[in-house]
Amino acid sequence: MTKEIQAVYEQGMIRPLQPLELPEGARLDVIVITHDQPRANSNAAEMLAEIAALPMERPGDAFPGREHDSILYPKE
Repeated sequence: MTKEIQAVYEQGMIRPLQPLELPEGARLDVIVITHDQPRANSNAAEMLAEIAALPMERPGDAFPGREHDSILYPKE
């Protein structure tokens, strides 16, 4: 399952801003994107730079992006 949430960093811990429906002790992969200014004030170039900084895929992904064309358009 993948879910995007907003959180705050306080006293050395990341605190979600809304409740998470996860079992106690669930292990998570976390990608942290900091916001020095509110997103509403960002311009298009800043937003594109933020998107470009995201990882393209994670190790072990079942559908790696680099195989997109060969999976959707197999050579017959």
